Amino acid sequence: MMPAMQPLRLALALAVALWSGAGDRTWTGQISDSACGIHHEETAEGAGQLSPHDCTLACVRGGSKYVLVSAGTVLPIANQDFAGLAESAGRTVKVAGTLQNGALVVTKIDKAD
Repeated sequence: MMPAMQPLRLALALAVALWSGAGDRTWTGQISDSACGIHHEETAEGAGQLSPHDCTLACVRGGSKYVLVSAGTVLPIANQDFAGLAESAGRTVKVAGTLQNGALVVTKIDKAD
């Protein structure tokens, strides 16, 4: 390995450790779905564009998974059966949880301030 790569690897390892650290963290973002992610473009036949809430629910019914979009990043949600995901779909919320293997394990969902 080239010596110049060592600082880069160390910085990357530190970033991953901080991002996936133990303990509950809080994110503010929108509950979305894995098909739409940041942008909802779902349309219903003859009904025009759906609201982010309705679009997320339609996509999840179609097989997509819930995700959290926070600060331009799409975080997969590990516990898809968490109570409150459907109710919060398409809405901006505060989510508490932990990151495990790159996915968010939700422990709490509250309305955003």
